[in-house]
Amino acid sequence: MNSDADWTAAARQFQQDLGANWTKALQSFVPAAGPGAAPLRFAPDKLQELRDAYLREAAQLWNQGLASNPAAGDRRFASDAWSANPVAAYSAALYLLNARALLGLAEAAEADEKTKARLRFAVEQWMAAAAPSNFMALNAEAQRKAVETRGESIARGVQNLLKDIQQGHVSMTDESVFDVGHNVATTEGAVVFENELFQLIEYKPLTAKVYERPFLLVPPCINKFYILDLQPENSLVRYLVEQGHRTFLVSWRNPDAAMAGVTWDDYVGDGALKAIEVVREIAAAPQINALGFCVGGTILGTALAVLAARGEQPVASATLLTAFLDFSETGVLDVFIDDAFVRFREMQLGQGGILKGQELASTFSFLRPNDLVWNYVVGNYLKGETPPPFDLLYWNSDSTNLPGPMYAWYLRNTYLENNLVKPGQCVVCGEKVDLRQVDIPVYIYGSREDHIVPIAGAYASTRHLPGRKRFVMGASGHIAGVINPPARKKRSYWTNEKLPKTHEEWLAGAKEHPGSWWPDWAAWLERHGGKQVAAPKRYGNARYKPIEAAPGRYVRARA
Repeated sequence: MNSDADWTAAARQFQQDLGANWTKALQSFVPAAGPGAAPLRFAPDKLQELRDAYLREAAQLWNQGLASNPAAGDRRFASDAWSANPVAAYSAALYLLNARALLGLAEAAEADEKTKARLRFAVEQWMAAAAPSNFMALNAEAQRKAVETRGESIARGVQNLLKDIQQGHVSMTDESVFDVGHNVATTEGAVVFENELFQLIEYKPLTAKVYERPFLLVPPCINKFYILDLQPENSLVRYLVEQGHRTFLVSWRNPDAAMAGVTWDDYVGDGALKAIEVVREIAAAPQINALGFCVGGTILGTALAVLAARGEQPVASATLLTAFLDFSETGVLDVFIDDAFVRFREMQLGQGGILKGQELASTFSFLRPNDLVWNYVVGNYLKGETPPPFDLLYWNSDSTNLPGPMYAWYLRNTYLENNLVKPGQCVVCGEKVDLRQVDIPVYIYGSREDHIVPIAGAYASTRHLPGRKRFVMGASGHIAGVINPPARKKRSYWTNEKLPKTHEEWLAGAKEHPGSWWPDWAAWLERHGGKQVAAPKRYGNARYKPIEAAPGRYVRARA
Protein backbone atom coordinates (compact mmCIF):
# COMPACT_ATOMS: atom_id res chain seq x y z
CA MET A 1 0.00 0.00 0.00
CA ASN A 2 2.37 2.67 -1.29
CA SER A 3 0.25 5.18 -3.25
CA ASP A 4 -2.11 7.89 -2.01
CA ALA A 5 -4.88 6.11 -3.88
CA ASP A 6 -4.26 2.99 -1.84
CA TRP A 7 -4.46 4.94 1.42
CA THR A 8 -7.63 6.73 0.27
CA ALA A 9 -9.30 3.45 -0.68
CA ALA A 10 -8.33 1.91 2.62
CA ALA A 11 -9.69 4.89 4.55
CA ARG A 12 -12.97 4.76 2.61
CA GLN A 13 -13.33 1.04 3.31
CA PHE A 14 -12.61 1.67 6.99
CA GLN A 15 -15.36 4.31 7.05
CA GLN A 16 -17.82 1.91 5.48
CA ASP A 17 -16.92 -0.89 7.89
CA LEU A 18 -17.08 1.51 10.81
CA GLY A 19 -20.54 2.73 9.84
CA ALA A 20 -21.80 -0.81 9.39
CA ASN A 21 -20.41 -1.92 12.76
CA TRP A 22 -21.91 1.07 14.56
CA THR A 23 -25.28 0.46 12.98
CA LYS A 24 -25.22 -3.21 13.97
CA ALA A 25 -24.19 -2.28 17.51
CA LEU A 26 -26.98 0.24 17.92
CA GLN A 27 -29.56 -2.03 16.29
CA SER A 28 -28.86 -4.56 19.05
CA PHE A 29 -30.03 -2.00 21.63
CA VAL A 30 -33.48 -1.53 20.05
CA PRO A 31 -36.23 -3.41 21.94
CA ALA A 32 -37.76 -6.15 19.85
CA ALA A 33 -40.81 -4.77 18.06
CA GLY A 34 -42.18 -8.05 16.78
CA PRO A 35 -42.18 -9.68 13.35
CA GLY A 36 -42.15 -7.30 10.42
CA ALA A 37 -40.81 -4.34 12.40
CA ALA A 38 -39.01 -1.79 10.26
CA PRO A 39 -35.21 -1.86 10.57
CA LEU A 40 -33.50 1.05 12.27
CA ARG A 41 -32.45 3.73 9.80
CA PHE A 42 -30.09 6.68 10.09
CA ALA A 43 -29.92 10.05 8.42
CA PRO A 44 -27.13 9.64 5.80
CA ASP A 45 -25.72 13.15 6.27
CA LYS A 46 -25.53 12.73 10.06
CA LEU A 47 -23.97 9.31 9.65
CA GLN A 48 -21.27 10.76 7.39
CA GLU A 49 -20.61 13.56 9.89
CA LEU A 50 -20.21 10.99 12.66
CA ARG A 51 -17.78 8.90 10.60
CA ASP A 52 -15.69 11.94 9.70
CA ALA A 53 -15.65 13.20 13.29
CA TYR A 54 -14.73 9.76 14.61
CA LEU A 55 -11.82 9.36 12.19
CA ARG A 56 -10.59 12.86 12.95
CA GLU A 57 -10.71 12.36 16.72
CA ALA A 58 -9.20 8.88 16.47
CA ALA A 59 -6.31 10.29 14.45
CA GLN A 60 -5.80 13.08 16.99
CA LEU A 61 -5.84 10.58 19.81
CA TRP A 62 -3.26 8.38 18.06
CA ASN A 63 -1.06 11.32 17.12
CA GLN A 64 -1.20 12.56 20.67
CA GLY A 65 0.40 9.28 21.59
CA LEU A 66 0.68 7.79 25.04
CA ALA A 67 2.26 10.83 26.66
CA SER A 68 -0.76 12.16 28.56
CA ASN A 69 -4.18 11.29 29.94
CA PRO A 70 -6.76 12.71 27.49
CA ALA A 71 -9.56 11.15 29.57
CA ALA A 72 -8.64 13.05 32.77
CA GLY A 73 -11.73 15.24 32.43
CA ASP A 74 -13.89 12.24 33.38
CA ARG A 75 -13.73 11.68 37.15
CA ARG A 76 -13.55 7.89 36.65
CA PHE A 77 -10.13 8.37 35.02
CA ALA A 78 -8.93 11.52 36.80
CA SER A 79 -6.48 9.82 39.19
CA ASP A 80 -2.80 10.25 38.46
CA ALA A 81 -2.60 6.44 38.37
CA TRP A 82 -4.27 6.61 34.95
CA SER A 83 -1.88 9.32 33.76
CA ALA A 84 1.10 7.27 34.94
CA ASN A 85 -0.08 4.29 32.89
CA PRO A 86 -0.13 5.36 29.20
CA VAL A 87 -1.86 2.20 28.02
CA ALA A 88 -4.65 2.59 30.58
CA ALA A 89 -5.03 6.29 29.75
CA TYR A 90 -5.27 5.49 26.03
CA SER A 91 -7.88 2.76 26.61
CA ALA A 92 -9.97 5.19 28.66
CA ALA A 93 -9.78 7.86 25.96
CA LEU A 94 -10.68 5.36 23.25
CA TYR A 95 -13.63 4.16 25.31
CA LEU A 96 -14.93 7.73 25.66
CA LEU A 97 -14.52 8.28 21.92
CA ASN A 98 -16.54 5.16 21.13
CA ALA A 99 -19.18 6.17 23.66
CA ARG A 100 -19.56 9.61 22.08
CA ALA A 101 -19.87 8.00 18.67
CA LEU A 102 -22.63 5.64 19.80
CA LEU A 103 -24.54 8.46 21.47
CA GLY A 104 -24.23 10.48 18.30
CA LEU A 105 -25.50 7.52 16.31
CA ALA A 106 -28.52 7.23 18.62
CA GLU A 107 -29.31 10.88 17.91
CA ALA A 108 -28.97 10.25 14.17
CA ALA A 109 -31.54 7.44 14.18
CA GLU A 110 -34.64 8.14 12.14
CA ALA A 111 -37.18 7.03 14.73
CA ASP A 112 -39.95 8.36 16.95
CA GLU A 113 -38.91 10.18 20.10
CA LYS A 114 -39.68 7.28 22.44
CA THR A 115 -37.52 4.88 20.41
CA LYS A 116 -34.70 7.44 20.39
CA ALA A 117 -35.04 7.86 24.16
CA ARG A 118 -34.73 4.09 24.58
CA LEU A 119 -31.68 4.05 22.33
CA ARG A 120 -30.04 6.80 24.38
CA PHE A 121 -30.86 5.01 27.62
CA ALA A 122 -29.48 1.69 26.33
CA VAL A 123 -26.29 3.34 25.06
CA GLU A 124 -25.82 5.13 28.38
CA GLN A 125 -26.22 1.84 30.25
CA TRP A 126 -23.64 0.22 27.97
CA MET A 127 -21.29 3.17 28.42
CA ALA A 128 -21.55 2.90 32.19
CA ALA A 129 -21.08 -0.89 32.29
CA ALA A 130 -18.26 -1.11 29.72
CA ALA A 131 -16.00 1.55 31.23
CA PRO A 132 -12.38 0.36 31.64
CA SER A 133 -12.54 1.51 35.26
CA ASN A 134 -14.97 -1.36 36.03
CA PHE A 135 -12.39 -4.08 35.31
CA MET A 136 -9.33 -4.93 37.38
CA ALA A 137 -7.31 -5.74 34.25
CA LEU A 138 -7.86 -2.19 32.95
CA ASN A 139 -8.23 -0.07 36.11
CA ALA A 140 -4.83 1.50 36.74
CA GLU A 141 -5.92 2.99 40.06
CA ALA A 142 -7.10 -0.36 41.46
CA GLN A 143 -3.94 -2.05 40.21
CA ARG A 144 -1.75 0.51 41.94
CA LYS A 145 -3.66 0.03 45.20
CA ALA A 146 -3.28 -3.74 44.95
CA VAL A 147 0.50 -3.34 44.61
CA GLU A 148 0.73 -0.80 47.43
CA THR A 149 -1.30 -2.98 49.82
CA ARG A 150 0.43 -6.18 48.71
CA GLY A 151 -2.85 -7.68 47.62
CA GLU A 152 -4.84 -6.78 50.73
CA SER A 153 -7.19 -4.55 48.73
CA ILE A 154 -8.05 -7.51 46.50
CA ALA A 155 -8.75 -9.71 49.53
CA ARG A 156 -10.97 -7.03 51.08
CA GLY A 157 -12.74 -6.60 47.75
CA VAL A 158 -13.58 -10.30 47.63
CA GLN A 159 -14.89 -10.11 51.20
CA ASN A 160 -17.02 -7.10 50.29
CA LEU A 161 -18.38 -8.91 47.25
CA LEU A 162 -19.35 -11.98 49.26
CA LYS A 163 -21.03 -9.79 51.89
CA ASP A 164 -23.03 -7.90 49.26
CA ILE A 165 -24.08 -11.13 47.56
CA GLN A 166 -25.35 -12.36 50.92
CA GLN A 167 -27.32 -9.16 51.66
CA GLY A 168 -28.66 -8.94 48.10
CA HIS A 169 -27.50 -5.46 47.07
CA VAL A 170 -24.39 -3.39 46.47
CA SER A 171 -23.36 -1.50 49.61
CA MET A 172 -23.51 2.27 49.15
CA THR A 173 -22.59 3.05 52.74
CA ASP A 174 -21.44 1.34 55.90
CA GLU A 175 -24.85 0.05 56.94
CA SER A 176 -23.57 -1.29 60.27
CA VAL A 177 -23.32 2.27 61.58
CA PHE A 178 -27.05 3.01 61.38
CA ASP A 179 -29.98 1.81 63.45
CA VAL A 180 -33.54 3.04 62.78
CA GLY A 181 -34.83 4.74 65.90
CA HIS A 182 -31.34 5.08 67.37
CA ASN A 183 -29.44 7.39 65.02
CA VAL A 184 -31.95 7.85 62.17
CA ALA A 185 -35.68 8.50 62.61
CA THR A 186 -35.04 9.90 66.07
CA THR A 187 -37.59 12.70 66.49
CA GLU A 188 -39.52 11.94 69.67
CA GLY A 189 -43.08 10.75 69.25
CA ALA A 190 -45.51 7.87 69.59
CA VAL A 191 -47.62 5.63 67.37
CA VAL A 192 -51.24 6.56 68.11
CA PHE A 193 -53.07 4.48 65.50
CA GLU A 194 -52.36 1.52 63.27
CA ASN A 195 -54.15 -0.69 60.77
CA GLU A 196 -52.93 -3.29 58.30
CA LEU A 197 -51.60 -0.57 56.00
CA PHE A 198 -49.89 2.07 58.13
CA GLN A 199 -49.01 3.36 61.56
CA LEU A 200 -49.79 6.97 62.46
CA ILE A 201 -47.04 8.73 64.42
CA GLU A 202 -47.69 11.83 66.50
CA TYR A 203 -44.58 13.85 67.35
CA LYS A 204 -43.91 15.57 70.66
CA PRO A 205 -44.31 19.38 70.45
CA LEU A 206 -41.17 21.46 70.96
CA THR A 207 -43.01 24.76 71.45
CA ALA A 208 -45.37 25.95 74.18
CA LYS A 209 -48.05 26.72 71.60
CA VAL A 210 -48.99 25.02 68.35
CA TYR A 211 -51.15 25.99 65.39
CA GLU A 212 -54.74 24.84 65.77
CA ARG A 213 -54.63 22.99 62.45
CA PRO A 214 -52.45 19.89 62.83
CA PHE A 215 -50.09 18.86 60.07
CA LEU A 216 -50.06 15.43 58.38
CA LEU A 217 -47.17 14.11 56.27
CA VAL A 218 -47.85 11.39 53.68
CA PRO A 219 -44.46 10.04 52.54
CA PRO A 220 -43.94 7.72 49.56
CA CYS A 221 -44.82 4.06 50.07
CA ILE A 222 -41.96 3.13 47.72
CA ASN A 223 -39.42 4.05 50.42
CA LYS A 224 -39.31 4.36 54.21
CA PHE A 225 -40.66 7.57 55.77
CA TYR A 226 -37.46 8.48 57.58
CA ILE A 227 -36.01 10.31 54.60
CA LEU A 228 -38.04 13.09 56.23
CA ASP A 229 -36.44 12.40 59.62
CA LEU A 230 -32.81 11.36 59.15
CA GLN A 231 -30.70 13.25 61.70
CA PRO A 232 -31.94 16.10 63.95
CA GLU A 233 -30.03 18.65 61.87
CA ASN A 234 -31.60 17.62 58.53
CA SER A 235 -35.03 16.41 59.65
CA LEU A 236 -38.01 18.01 57.91
CA VAL A 237 -40.21 16.48 60.62
CA ARG A 238 -38.25 18.16 63.40
CA TYR A 239 -38.27 21.44 61.47
CA LEU A 240 -42.07 21.34 61.30
CA VAL A 241 -42.32 20.64 65.02
CA GLU A 242 -39.91 23.49 65.79
CA GLN A 243 -42.10 25.83 63.72
CA GLY A 244 -45.01 25.11 66.06
CA HIS A 245 -46.98 22.58 64.04
CA ARG A 246 -48.65 19.64 65.77
CA THR A 247 -47.17 17.04 63.46
CA PHE A 248 -48.40 13.59 62.44
CA LEU A 249 -46.88 11.20 59.91
CA VAL A 250 -47.96 8.09 58.01
CA SER A 251 -45.50 5.19 58.36
CA TRP A 252 -46.43 2.70 55.66
CA ARG A 253 -46.16 -1.00 56.36
CA ASN A 254 -43.52 -2.83 54.32
CA PRO A 255 -45.79 -5.21 52.35
CA ASP A 256 -45.46 -8.96 52.78
CA ALA A 257 -47.53 -11.91 51.50
CA ALA A 258 -50.46 -10.87 53.68
CA MET A 259 -50.79 -7.68 51.61
CA ALA A 260 -50.59 -9.37 48.20
CA GLY A 261 -54.11 -8.23 47.29
CA VAL A 262 -53.91 -4.59 48.43
CA THR A 263 -55.05 -2.05 45.82
CA TRP A 264 -54.60 1.65 45.03
CA ASP A 265 -58.06 2.22 46.51
CA ASP A 266 -56.81 0.72 49.77
CA TYR A 267 -53.82 3.08 49.90
CA VAL A 268 -56.14 6.04 49.34
CA GLY A 269 -59.08 4.91 51.50
CA ASP A 270 -57.51 2.91 54.32
CA GLY A 271 -54.32 4.97 54.08
CA ALA A 272 -54.52 8.70 53.36
CA LEU A 273 -58.23 9.19 54.04
CA LYS A 274 -58.08 7.21 57.29
CA ALA A 275 -55.03 9.16 58.44
CA ILE A 276 -56.81 12.47 57.76
CA GLU A 277 -59.82 11.26 59.74
CA VAL A 278 -57.79 10.11 62.75
CA VAL A 279 -55.65 13.27 62.90
CA ARG A 280 -58.79 15.42 62.90
CA GLU A 281 -60.30 13.33 65.69
CA ILE A 282 -57.20 13.40 67.85
CA ALA A 283 -56.72 17.16 67.46
CA ALA A 284 -60.47 17.91 67.52
CA ALA A 285 -59.82 20.02 64.43
CA PRO A 286 -62.35 20.67 61.64
CA GLN A 287 -59.46 20.98 59.18
CA ILE A 288 -55.82 19.97 58.92
CA ASN A 289 -52.89 20.80 56.63
CA ALA A 290 -51.22 17.98 54.70
CA LEU A 291 -48.09 17.20 52.71
CA GLY A 292 -47.45 14.50 50.12
CA PHE A 293 -43.94 13.60 49.01
CA CYS A 294 -43.29 11.79 45.70
CA VAL A 295 -45.80 8.92 45.36
CA GLY A 296 -47.23 10.12 48.67
CA GLY A 297 -48.17 13.31 46.83
CA THR A 298 -50.00 11.31 44.17
CA ILE A 299 -51.85 9.37 46.89
CA LEU A 300 -52.70 12.58 48.76
CA GLY A 301 -53.85 14.34 45.57
CA THR A 302 -56.12 11.39 44.75
CA ALA A 303 -57.50 11.39 48.30
CA LEU A 304 -58.27 15.11 48.11
CA ALA A 305 -60.16 14.55 44.84
CA VAL A 306 -62.17 11.75 46.49
CA LEU A 307 -63.06 14.07 49.39
CA ALA A 308 -64.01 16.85 46.98
CA ALA A 309 -66.30 14.47 45.08
CA ARG A 310 -68.03 13.78 48.40
CA GLY A 311 -68.45 17.47 49.08
CA GLU A 312 -65.96 17.40 51.95
CA GLN A 313 -62.96 19.67 52.61
CA PRO A 314 -61.18 18.49 55.76
CA VAL A 315 -57.79 19.64 54.40
CA ALA A 316 -57.22 23.41 54.48
CA SER A 317 -54.00 23.42 52.44
CA ALA A 318 -51.74 20.91 50.74
CA THR A 319 -48.04 20.72 49.98
CA LEU A 320 -46.72 18.57 47.13
CA LEU A 321 -43.00 17.79 47.15
CA THR A 322 -41.48 16.38 43.92
CA ALA A 323 -44.79 14.70 43.13
CA PHE A 324 -46.68 13.79 39.97
CA LEU A 325 -50.36 14.43 39.40
CA ASP A 326 -49.93 14.94 35.66
CA PHE A 327 -47.78 12.16 34.17
CA SER A 328 -47.32 13.70 30.72
CA GLU A 329 -43.64 14.51 31.33
CA THR A 330 -42.06 11.63 33.24
CA GLY A 331 -38.52 11.86 31.90
CA VAL A 332 -36.28 8.82 31.70
CA LEU A 333 -38.78 6.51 33.43
CA ASP A 334 -40.90 6.72 30.29
CA VAL A 335 -38.45 4.40 28.49
CA PHE A 336 -39.75 1.49 30.56
CA ILE A 337 -43.45 2.11 30.02
CA ASP A 338 -45.53 0.91 27.09
CA ASP A 339 -48.72 -1.08 26.72
CA ALA A 340 -46.92 -4.41 26.41
CA PHE A 341 -44.93 -3.83 29.61
CA VAL A 342 -48.01 -2.76 31.57
CA ARG A 343 -50.07 -5.70 30.31
CA PHE A 344 -47.27 -8.05 31.34
CA ARG A 345 -47.19 -6.55 34.83
CA GLU A 346 -50.96 -6.78 35.10
CA MET A 347 -50.84 -10.43 34.10
CA GLN A 348 -48.00 -11.06 36.56
CA LEU A 349 -49.17 -9.05 39.58
CA GLY A 350 -52.56 -7.47 38.89
CA GLN A 351 -54.58 -10.17 40.65
CA GLY A 352 -52.20 -10.57 43.57
CA GLY A 353 -48.54 -10.75 44.45
CA ILE A 354 -45.66 -8.67 45.75
CA LEU A 355 -43.23 -6.54 43.75
CA LYS A 356 -39.91 -6.97 45.52
CA GLY A 357 -38.27 -3.86 46.86
CA GLN A 358 -34.89 -4.79 45.42
CA GLU A 359 -36.33 -4.68 41.90
CA LEU A 360 -37.55 -1.14 42.45
CA ALA A 361 -34.29 -0.10 44.08
CA SER A 362 -32.24 -1.50 41.19
CA THR A 363 -34.41 0.31 38.65
CA PHE A 364 -33.92 3.66 40.35
CA SER A 365 -30.19 3.08 40.82
CA PHE A 366 -29.68 2.35 37.14
CA LEU A 367 -31.24 5.69 36.26
CA ARG A 368 -27.86 7.05 37.44
CA PRO A 369 -25.59 4.02 36.91
CA ASN A 370 -22.22 5.72 37.27
CA ASP A 371 -23.13 7.37 40.60
CA LEU A 372 -25.32 4.69 42.18
CA VAL A 373 -23.97 1.39 40.78
CA TRP A 374 -20.54 1.26 39.16
CA ASN A 375 -18.96 3.77 41.49
CA TYR A 376 -19.58 1.32 44.35
CA VAL A 377 -18.60 -1.75 42.31
CA VAL A 378 -15.20 -0.16 41.71
CA GLY A 379 -14.74 1.11 45.25
CA ASN A 380 -16.06 -1.94 47.12
CA TYR A 381 -14.69 -4.78 45.00
CA LEU A 382 -11.76 -3.55 42.90
CA LYS A 383 -10.25 -1.23 45.52
CA GLY A 384 -11.46 -3.11 48.60
CA GLU A 385 -12.82 0.02 50.24
CA THR A 386 -15.68 0.31 52.73
CA PRO A 387 -17.95 3.19 51.74
CA PRO A 388 -18.21 5.89 54.43
CA PRO A 389 -21.33 6.23 56.61
CA PHE A 390 -24.01 8.38 54.95
CA ASP A 391 -27.54 8.48 56.34
CA LEU A 392 -29.21 9.27 53.02
CA LEU A 393 -27.58 6.31 51.27
CA TYR A 394 -28.48 4.03 54.18
CA TRP A 395 -32.11 5.05 53.67
CA ASN A 396 -31.73 4.50 49.93
CA SER A 397 -30.68 0.89 50.58
CA ASP A 398 -33.57 0.22 52.98
CA SER A 399 -35.99 -0.81 50.24
CA THR A 400 -39.71 -1.57 50.44
CA ASN A 401 -41.99 -3.97 48.59
CA LEU A 402 -45.23 -3.01 46.84
CA PRO A 403 -48.51 -4.93 46.57
CA GLY A 404 -48.97 -6.19 43.02
CA PRO A 405 -52.55 -4.94 42.37
CA MET A 406 -51.69 -1.46 43.65
CA TYR A 407 -48.56 -1.33 41.47
CA ALA A 408 -50.38 -2.55 38.35
CA TRP A 409 -53.17 0.03 38.76
CA TYR A 410 -50.61 2.76 39.30
CA LEU A 411 -48.66 1.87 36.14
CA ARG A 412 -51.69 1.88 33.87
CA ASN A 413 -53.55 4.87 35.24
CA THR A 414 -50.58 7.17 35.72
CA TYR A 415 -47.49 6.47 33.62
CA LEU A 416 -49.28 4.79 30.70
CA GLU A 417 -52.66 6.53 30.40
CA ASN A 418 -52.29 9.64 32.63
CA ASN A 419 -55.87 9.20 33.82
CA LEU A 420 -55.69 11.20 37.06
CA VAL A 421 -55.83 14.48 35.14
CA LYS A 422 -58.73 13.33 32.93
CA PRO A 423 -61.88 14.35 34.83
CA GLY A 424 -63.99 11.34 35.73
CA GLN A 425 -61.68 8.82 34.05
CA CYS A 426 -60.55 7.22 37.33
CA VAL A 427 -62.94 5.86 39.93
CA VAL A 428 -61.25 5.59 43.34
CA CYS A 429 -63.03 4.62 46.56
CA GLY A 430 -66.30 4.77 44.63
CA GLU A 431 -65.79 8.36 43.48
CA LYS A 432 -64.87 9.84 40.10
CA VAL A 433 -61.55 11.68 40.38
CA ASP A 434 -61.62 15.31 39.21
CA LEU A 435 -58.68 17.41 40.34
CA ARG A 436 -60.54 20.55 39.24
CA GLN A 437 -62.68 20.17 42.37
CA VAL A 438 -59.68 20.32 44.74
CA ASP A 439 -60.05 24.04 45.37
CA ILE A 440 -57.61 24.67 48.22
CA PRO A 441 -54.28 26.53 48.52
CA VAL A 442 -51.37 24.35 47.36
CA TYR A 443 -47.60 24.75 47.73
CA ILE A 444 -45.84 22.83 44.95
CA TYR A 445 -42.10 22.12 45.09
CA GLY A 446 -39.92 20.63 42.35
CA SER A 447 -36.16 19.98 42.15
CA ARG A 448 -34.22 21.30 39.17
CA GLU A 449 -32.12 18.17 38.55
CA ASP A 450 -34.74 15.62 39.56
CA HIS A 451 -34.47 12.48 37.36
CA ILE A 452 -37.49 10.75 38.95
CA VAL A 453 -40.00 13.62 38.88
CA PRO A 454 -38.58 16.02 36.27
CA ILE A 455 -39.12 19.66 37.09
CA ALA A 456 -41.57 20.11 34.19
CA GLY A 457 -43.60 17.17 35.54
CA ALA A 458 -43.76 18.72 39.01
CA TYR A 459 -44.80 22.07 37.52
CA ALA A 460 -47.58 20.44 35.50
CA SER A 461 -49.67 20.12 38.69
CA THR A 462 -50.26 23.87 38.54
CA ARG A 463 -52.41 23.36 35.43
CA HIS A 464 -54.95 21.10 37.15
CA LEU A 465 -55.53 22.47 40.66
CA PRO A 466 -57.86 25.49 40.74
CA GLY A 467 -56.95 26.95 44.14
CA ARG A 468 -54.27 29.52 44.94
CA LYS A 469 -50.90 27.99 44.15
CA ARG A 470 -47.26 28.72 44.86
CA PHE A 471 -44.57 26.94 42.87
CA VAL A 472 -40.98 26.82 44.10
CA MET A 473 -37.98 25.19 42.44
CA GLY A 474 -34.97 24.04 44.42
CA ALA A 475 -31.48 23.12 43.26
CA SER A 476 -30.20 19.52 43.12
CA GLY A 477 -32.20 16.31 42.73
CA HIS A 478 -35.18 14.31 43.95
CA ILE A 479 -33.90 13.84 47.52
CA ALA A 480 -31.04 16.29 48.09
CA GLY A 481 -33.16 19.16 46.80
CA VAL A 482 -35.92 18.39 49.30
CA ILE A 483 -33.70 17.61 52.30
CA ASN A 484 -31.91 20.96 52.40
CA PRO A 485 -32.12 22.41 55.93
CA PRO A 486 -31.57 26.16 56.36
CA ALA A 487 -28.70 25.79 58.82
CA ARG A 488 -26.43 24.34 56.16
CA LYS A 489 -26.86 27.40 53.91
CA LYS A 490 -26.50 25.27 50.79
CA ARG A 491 -27.87 25.50 47.27
CA SER A 492 -30.56 27.90 46.05
CA TYR A 493 -34.25 28.07 45.26
CA TRP A 494 -36.30 30.03 42.73
CA THR A 495 -39.70 31.75 43.01
CA ASN A 496 -42.07 33.47 40.60
CA GLU A 497 -45.42 34.90 41.66
CA LYS A 498 -46.84 34.23 38.20
CA LEU A 499 -47.77 30.77 36.94
CA PRO A 500 -47.59 30.70 33.13
CA LYS A 501 -48.49 27.59 31.15
CA THR A 502 -45.03 26.00 30.99
CA HIS A 503 -42.14 25.65 33.37
CA GLU A 504 -39.81 27.23 30.81
CA GLU A 505 -41.90 30.40 30.87
CA TRP A 506 -42.04 30.29 34.67
CA LEU A 507 -38.26 29.94 34.93
CA ALA A 508 -37.65 32.85 32.55
CA GLY A 509 -39.34 35.14 35.07
CA ALA A 510 -38.12 33.43 38.26
CA LYS A 511 -35.88 34.98 40.90
CA GLU A 512 -33.06 33.00 42.54
CA HIS A 513 -32.59 33.05 46.32
CA PRO A 514 -29.59 31.61 48.19
CA GLY A 515 -30.04 28.78 50.67
CA SER A 516 -32.92 26.50 51.60
CA TRP A 517 -36.52 26.76 50.42
CA TRP A 518 -37.77 25.58 53.83
CA PRO A 519 -38.22 29.11 55.33
CA ASP A 520 -40.24 30.18 52.26
CA TRP A 521 -42.50 27.18 52.80
CA ALA A 522 -42.72 27.83 56.56
CA ALA A 523 -43.86 31.41 55.92
CA TRP A 524 -46.51 30.15 53.47
CA LEU A 525 -47.67 27.45 55.87
CA GLU A 526 -47.95 29.88 58.78
CA ARG A 527 -50.79 31.64 56.94
CA HIS A 528 -52.76 28.39 56.83
CA GLY A 529 -52.11 27.13 60.36
CA GLY A 530 -54.88 29.06 62.08
CA LYS A 531 -54.53 30.56 65.54
CA GLN A 532 -52.09 29.23 68.11
CA VAL A 533 -53.28 27.13 71.03
CA ALA A 534 -51.59 25.45 73.98
CA ALA A 535 -49.49 22.46 72.93
CA PRO A 536 -50.92 19.09 74.00
CA LYS A 537 -49.40 17.46 77.06
CA ARG A 538 -49.90 13.89 75.90
CA TYR A 539 -50.10 11.85 72.73
CA GLY A 540 -53.40 10.89 71.13
CA ASN A 541 -56.69 11.16 73.02
CA ALA A 542 -59.07 8.99 74.98
CA ARG A 543 -59.91 6.91 71.91
CA TYR A 544 -56.48 6.81 70.29
CA LYS A 545 -53.94 5.95 72.95
CA PRO A 546 -50.19 5.54 72.37
CA ILE A 547 -49.31 2.08 71.08
CA GLU A 548 -45.51 2.29 71.08
CA ALA A 549 -42.73 4.86 70.81
CA ALA A 550 -41.80 6.35 67.45
CA PRO A 551 -40.64 5.32 64.91
CA GLY A 552 -42.72 2.18 65.48
CA ARG A 553 -42.53 -1.39 64.19
CA TYR A 554 -43.61 -0.92 60.61
CA VAL A 555 -40.62 1.15 59.54
CA ARG A 556 -38.20 -1.42 60.93
CA ALA A 557 -39.50 -4.27 58.76
CA ARG A 558 -36.99 -5.12 56.02
CA ALA A 559 -37.97 -6.01 52.48
